[in-house]
Amino acid sequence: MPEECLFCKMASGEMPVAKLHDDGLVFAIRDINPRAPVHLLIVPKQHIDDARHVGDAHAPALARMFEVAARLAAGEGIAKRGYRLAFNVGEEAGMTISHLHMHLVGGRHLGAEG
Repeated sequence: MPEECLFCKMASGEMPVAKLHDDGLVFAIRDINPRAPVHLLIVPKQHIDDARHVGDAHAPALARMFEVAARLAAGEGIAKRGYRLAFNVGEEAGMTISHLHMHLVGGRHLGAEG
């Protein structure tokens, strides 16, 4: 765990945060700067810098991220309406914390990104 990694501190409990989901592989929180009525982050507990560093060994955590996203979307009431799942990769994509995380965004009509 990189000492300065905010998500690693949250995962370990060193930094308390209200978690919407927490298990052995991933946790989920609300984004502190939401871009839509629903904006959640699903984060693997194992430190992975970003999607460029994902390998076969990460498959269980990645699958869990998508399972948790589907459950949270249902719980937020947006599963049937639709929502966006996104990974930012690198600074130019808007990645501000170098620890893989998936954004779940919805609750309003989402236009094209980019």
